[in-house]
Amino acid sequence: MRRSLAPFARDLPVLGVAVAWGSSFLVVKNVATEESVVAMLVLRFAVALPLLALFTWRGLRRFGPKEWLGGSSLGLVLGAVFLLETYGAVHTSATNAGLVISLTMVFTPLAESALARTRLPRAFVAAAGLSVLGVALLTGGGGGGFRAPGPGDLLVLGAALVRTAHVLTMARLRSIREADSGALTWVQLATATVVFAVIAPFTGTSPAALAASYGATDWVLLLHLSLACTIFAFVVQMWAVRTTSPSRVSLLLGTEPLWAAVFGITLAGDHLGPLGLLGALCVLAGTEWGRRTAAPVSAGSGTGEDVGAAQREPARERRRKSAVTTASSGPQSSSGA
Repeated sequence: MRRSLAPFARDLPVLGVAVAWGSSFLVVKNVATEESVVAMLVLRFAVALPLLALFTWRGLRRFGPKEWLGGSSLGLVLGAVFLLETYGAVHTSATNAGLVISLTMVFTPLAESALARTRLPRAFVAAAGLSVLGVALLTGGGGGGFRAPGPGDLLVLGAALVRTAHVLTMARLRSIREADSGALTWVQLATATVVFAVIAPFTGTSPAALAASYGATDWVLLLHLSLACTIFAFVVQMWAVRTTSPSRVSLLLGTEPLWAAVFGITLAGDHLGPLGLLGALCVLAGTEWGRRTAAPVSAGSGTGEDVGAAQREPARERRRKSAVTTASSGPQSSSGA
């Protein structure tokens, strides 16, 4: 009995991260407006970064100029992801945002394949096509007819493309090849937060004004983004990669768009229409199918044996594989919307 429950017990925290990330799109719509997106991001990470430093300060002490520079460069790209994704979430439904951003799971292997000049399995190409078709139906199938995607949908799609570039850049940047992943996450988020703080006065509400306007419910929701979607997600991922297989973690975190749809439809009252519903199902099926067909099969999957094998690989190859199999699930993206 204990043996059968052990893997399930290890899966629960990781599944909890996927649920938290899936909820983040709806939460963002409740704590931010077009005028307060940047200010909200400043507050969110101002809360998260000091707590995250408690887990990463040893790695940060070992960083030299090249690691700081590499991490900061990646942080600028990650900041662009957050801006596009959050502005997009404000301007579209929580369901659409969560499903469209999941295209990163198919964009990344496609881009990796093009750069490496390798051929992907036909099943993956079919899955990618199904996902893209799903997004077209989802974003254009409202009200029973077909229409052009809205600005929010396009912003989230842009975030998926930039996130793909971020993942591939991180896998290839020599200056961070041996860098501690937790410390690297902190540098990226800190860099993005500095950028947000600099541009906030020119984008609408200031962080101080937004903080003063928040009521108790707003602060609870903001803390959910800071603590559950960032700190909890980071800690769980660092724990999970040491106790279970990377492929298992990736598959569990890949349920994020499913939870985004669940929260959007049940709590936000998102109405998809027949074409939109069909599109949502295509996205969910296509991204999951693509994730499974693109990920390398490991004999030790689910037992921890492949973790040891991964640790014996050269760091560069390990980063490259991680980029392909956990495109939207790495700690550098542990934030949801």
